Amino acid sequence: MPILVLLFIALPILELLVVIEVARGIGVGPTLALIVASAIAGALLLRSQGRTAWGRFNLALAEGRIPARETFDGAMIIFGGALLLTPGFITDATGLALLLPPTRALLRRGLGGLARRRMAFTWRVARPGSSRPTGEPPPGPFPRRPSTYDYEGTAREVDESEHQLPEGGRDA
Repeated sequence: MPILVLLFIALPILELLVVIEVARGIGVGPTLALIVASAIAGALLLRSQGRTAWGRFNLALAEGRIPARETFDGAMIIFGGALLLTPGFITDATGLALLLPPTRALLRRGLGGLARRRMAFTWRVARPGSSRPTGEPPPGPFPRRPSTYDYEGTAREVDESEHQLPEGGRDA
């Protein structure tokens, strides 16, 4: 709840205070021109960075890689563009930081490390008739051992003509 309070109540108040102070310093006209110019620059930057991220996303798919980095970059570009289109100087600075590749890389590295520390995936196999995994101690506090299993598979689309049902109408 405190994050929502900051986003929807405190941030607009801070934005208004900053806009008022800038208007006092340089005048109302130049302040409004800066706000409009930042929105236009944000839209242009969003467009160019979005195209670049989309190209890298498609390249990752073509290479058979999971586009995790590209997906994160795309999300940050969309979020940064939305912040740049929002009137205000605080949101503009934050949005610009999210649209620039070096700061996005820093954020990606920091959040990736945080996510890896907070999320651990484990596979456990229980003995038949038992709810506790084989050779594992009873559930307790973290940290748990990570899994060493790796799964891979393939799929292909099957046409109706390739798949003939037997006489009974059920798959054999």
